[in-house]
Amino acid sequence: DSALVYRGMDIGTAKPSRLVRERVPHHLIDIADPLVAYSAGRFATDARAAAADIAARGRIPLLVGGTLLYQRALRGGLADLPEADPELRRCIDAQAEASGWPALHARLADLDPDAAAKIAPTDRQRIQRALEVYELTGEVISVHQRRGSRGDGSVRVTTLAIVVDDRAALAQRIEQRFEAMLDAGFVAEVEALMVRGDLDPDLPAIRAVGYRQIWGYLSGDYDWAEARRRALAATRQLAKRQMTWIRSEENFGVLPWSNKQQLSTVRDWARSAAGE
Repeated sequence: DSALVYRGMDIGTAKPSRLVRERVPHHLIDIADPLVAYSAGRFATDARAAAADIAARGRIPLLVGGTLLYQRALRGGLADLPEADPELRRCIDAQAEASGWPALHARLADLDPDAAAKIAPTDRQRIQRALEVYELTGEVISVHQRRGSRGDGSVRVTTLAIVVDDRAALAQRIEQRFEAMLDAGFVAEVEALMVRGDLDPDLPAIRAVGYRQIWGYLSGDYDWAEARRRALAATRQLAKRQMTWIRSEENFGVLPWSNKQQLSTVRDWARSAAGE
């Protein structure tokens, strides 16, 4: 998971409680400060080390979460790209503020038509990353991606994904989940991050769904009704992207979601995957 790694971000990430973590050992939780740009590449390195440690103790590691880029990084590796450069990102953001993200997308299309064709003109995060890689390396990101991955093949991952075909039911559960987070103190959690004084909304941690929208509300960018609308819309969009990604993967096992989750089916699948 791309956000569970961050300390001080518990409610909005649905982090397992301390009681649960005492009963069942968890790894790669609370290992980074929100000021740090934790990447998929770093996750792959950390996850391989954790998996090797678990396997050495005769156990089978379970990877749970919805950040499919991280799962792909662990399975097969990613292109060998440079780490994020906060100063350069601020510069790119300033350019976007002045001319708009579609204009930066047009610039990317001139530099790297292949990458631009796969990125929406409003996808600020991917546009920013593609331009950042070019500025840092002098080569466009599609060249890096074609060059190959940095995966070492040391971890075999078998994947089961739970998908929700009922969009209305999914939207309802997303809203219920967000309301539960608010009741648990989500706004106060974001406020505590703000008062630190060293974080800003362009950091990957603060760009996490929910955190970004509440940060904007606390900053006075819009009222609470708009913050809530944006948070729910962003969560629905994230879920849609996850479902699209899952269906594009040939080697994923897929289990349709139902109100009565088929735990016995999941157990049988896990035992089969483990060779039991």
